[in-house]
Amino acid sequence: MPMSSYVRSIRSRIGHDLLLLPGVTAVIRNQDRFLLARQRDTGMWSLVGGGLEPGEDPREAIEREVREELGVTPRILRVVGAYGEPALQTVLPNGDEVGYVTTAYECELPDGALVLEHEELIQVAWFTRAEAQDLPRHDWIDRVLADAAS
Repeated sequence: MPMSSYVRSIRSRIGHDLLLLPGVTAVIRNQDRFLLARQRDTGMWSLVGGGLEPGEDPREAIEREVREELGVTPRILRVVGAYGEPALQTVLPNGDEVGYVTTAYECELPDGALVLEHEELIQVAWFTRAEAQDLPRHDWIDRVLADAAS
C-alpha cells in the first residue's frame, strides 16, 4: 500500500523503528457472512481498512477507505471495538516496523456492484466465520469477527 506523505516524513526521522499508527477497519456483513479482502502485498485475507490521515475523523476515514477499495460508500452502523495487539504489529517488506491500533466499524454496503481497487486488493468474497478459519488470514480478524457477531 502506498505510504502517505505524513508517514514518509516521520520515517525520514526514525528510520525503520517501530511506528504506532491509527487505523480503521470495516466489518461488512450480510447476515452470517462477512466480506473479506485478499491483499495483494501478502496474499492474506483480511478486512477492508487503512490508516487515518492527519486531522481526519475516523468515521470519515472508514468511508474513504471503503470507497477507495470497493468503489462504494458504506453506511456506518456501529463501533465493533478498538484493537491493538501483537498480532497487529509487523515488519513490512522494506524493513519498516509498524504497529496498528484500529477501530472497527460495522458497515452496510448499498446495493450494486463493487468496484475492486486492484493496487491493494486481489479479490473480495463473502465468508462465514467458520469458512474464514480455512483461509490464509491475519489472525486478529478472528477476534473482530467474533465481536461483530455477538
